[in-house]
Amino acid sequence: MGPKQPKSTVLITEDEAMIVAFRRYTLLPLDDCLYALQENIPHLTRSSLHRCLQRHSISRLPEMEGAKQPKKKFKSYPIGFFHIDITEVHTEQGKLHLFVAIDRTSKFAFAKLFSRVTMQNTKDFMEQLIESVPYKVHTVLTDNGIQFADLPKNRQGPTAILRGHPFTRVCKLNGIEHRLTKPNHPWTNGQVERIHHTIKGATVHRYYYQTHQQLQEHLDTFICAYNFAKRLKTLNGLTPYQFIIKSWADNPDVFVYDPYHLNLGLDT
Repeated sequence: MGPKQPKSTVLITEDEAMIVAFRRYTLLPLDDCLYALQENIPHLTRSSLHRCLQRHSISRLPEMEGAKQPKKKFKSYPIGFFHIDITEVHTEQGKLHLFVAIDRTSKFAFAKLFSRVTMQNTKDFMEQLIESVPYKVHTVLTDNGIQFADLPKNRQGPTAILRGHPFTRVCKLNGIEHRLTKPNHPWTNGQVERIHHTIKGATVHRYYYQTHQQLQEHLDTFICAYNFAKRLKTLNGLTPYQFIIKSWADNPDVFVYDPYHLNLGLDT
């Protein structure tokens, strides 16, 4: 149905020839072409101009060298670099705080629920993370919240040096480098922000939970499914667990114990 050779009902052949020649010669964007051509073609509209450029296959400008800055790739790290952050979730019983950690390289996720955000809870979460991961954690990245680090003005004082933040003490005890994001730069920790949306989209944004226990059970099930069954494009179609197994075969020195022990089912 329709004409075999599409043509404009507004522009005549001479108008289209002028538009095509002007576009090819100047390589101006659509709006700039419109403003320049309307003096000679008063009835020209933005939509008719766009359709004309599409008919002649010049609606997209050719890529010019230097027109776009090359995209920067994330610096690659060996497995063991974790991004950590906290977000709020709710059930009928009230508010909870979801602590999440995700490996920058293997995408292995770890999450726990706490009733409050305290220094002790962040310390406990870090200790549980170290016990749950089969390889050595060498770096963690967090924001500048007081639950993760002292205020900048108090980090160099004698009391801070002697006492040490609980979270920092756990990191130093296990040989882990603790990095902090720049203030007001949440995108620096974007990987964990993304996994927050993924977890919430599969739990509290989709289902209603009467108790904290229901949410905790569903959260554990989802994290297990994510780590062992979710094939990720960034890992070339592997699941986080499969990537860990591959890393174990390539470099077993960075592992604390055999990752095959994490496999679901009976240990035979």
